[in-house]
Amino acid sequence: AIRYGFDQLQPVLKAQNDFRKQVGIEKTAVPLFQSPEELKKKIAQLTKGRLTEIYNIDEKEQREEALGILLDEVIGDMSAFAGYKINDREVTLADIKLIFDQIEYDEVRRLIFEEGKRADGRGLKDIREISAEAGILPRTHGSSLFTRGQTQSLGVVTLGTRKDEQMVEALDGLSYNNFMLHYNFPSFSVGETKPMRGPGRREIGHGALAAKALRAVMPSKEKFPYTVRIVSEILESNGSSSMASVCSGSLSLMDAGVPVANAVAGISIGLVTRGKDWRLLTDIMGLEDHFGDMDFKIAGTDKGVTAIQLDIKIKNIALEILEKGITQAKEARGIILQKMNAVIARPKDDISKYAPRIVTVQIPPDKIGEVIGPGGKTIKKIIEETGVESIDIEDDGKVLIASTSNESAQKALRYVSGLVEAPVIGKIYDAEVVKIANFGAFCEFLPGKQGLVHVSELSDKYVKDVNQAVKVGDRFKVKVIEID
Repeated sequence: AIRYGFDQLQPVLKAQNDFRKQVGIEKTAVPLFQSPEELKKKIAQLTKGRLTEIYNIDEKEQREEALGILLDEVIGDMSAFAGYKINDREVTLADIKLIFDQIEYDEVRRLIFEEGKRADGRGLKDIREISAEAGILPRTHGSSLFTRGQTQSLGVVTLGTRKDEQMVEALDGLSYNNFMLHYNFPSFSVGETKPMRGPGRREIGHGALAAKALRAVMPSKEKFPYTVRIVSEILESNGSSSMASVCSGSLSLMDAGVPVANAVAGISIGLVTRGKDWRLLTDIMGLEDHFGDMDFKIAGTDKGVTAIQLDIKIKNIALEILEKGITQAKEARGIILQKMNAVIARPKDDISKYAPRIVTVQIPPDKIGEVIGPGGKTIKKIIEETGVESIDIEDDGKVLIASTSNESAQKALRYVSGLVEAPVIGKIYDAEVVKIANFGAFCEFLPGKQGLVHVSELSDKYVKDVNQAVKVGDRFKVKVIEID
């Protein structure tokens, strides 16, 4: 599929390059930071090989603390860098920190190529320790907690009705979205403190990727007429938080009783290159994302891929690398899905008792007006009398009744069905007396439909006064004997 897509892109790329040549505008050259080799050697000498020791520390906090101490020692006496210049100017503290970062970059990659070891002690294909839980929050419609190493996502599912759908006003017109995934990345997840404002580029992008990964297994509106919102709260982060959101989202959907087709898991594959040589890394952490050349996010089920996102820092990626990356991700995905399935392997049989119940009934489209009533009078009356949350009617006559109480939903369902039901001669109905006349009692036997029980039919004995036989509000069974 990737090779086919690559081949199909060639005519498009050729057209773009031809257009660029016709325009004749050269790309702006941006000078990159070039550290003097002597200065880099000087700083490397000051570290005295301690970086190797530090990157043998598996724990992130201890490793970062040791790196901070070493950097403080290096920049403690700026006079050691007197005489060195960068682009004809004196060396600054920012320059030293940047060069220190470059030395870290070299050491992390050296460990991978020469020792086959990563900064946290894992092998190149190893996945961080995984734990998963479902149904951890007592009051939500569905919840889960997925942890991979020091990346943790709390997934929460809320089920809503049609009125909760997201209205999208796009260039191609108005549409409604009944599946949403919102990704939140609070500053405390990476040990920082900063104001919490609206979602940024990161939150929107990560949420869109996770939503795409899960949308592929979501049921149709016909099968599951709910609006579904997933929120992924990142409680701690050390890389691959969007893929953790896919995992927590999948678990919480099953916990909520959403009939998804399969469980979905995600993994990030990293890359480091040295000339023509390269190494792939499974389940990259933040440090490897920073010092590596690629972040290849792949989400899917045990049957296939549902979403891909590729970030690279080098000019191009060989197809061979992508192919091997997808294969390596499939192996890792199988391990993760095994862990997830051990917690919850299939959707619950029923939704939460706290979620709205949606029952449906099909009515003839020409009867929609009878259910709505003039100015919505009838439908408002149904909602008020039965206590349901909402009643939505589609153009094809499909009626969706939402209520937190199944009893109320069924009551409204009977009401709607009765409104459009045609009386049948010979059928027996439950009826209520709504009006009394000298010649008999008017009874409502279907919502909005009344019939006359003649005084002669009220009893097997002579009835002198209808008021003595029945009164308004009395209920009894009636049989339709004639329709005029």
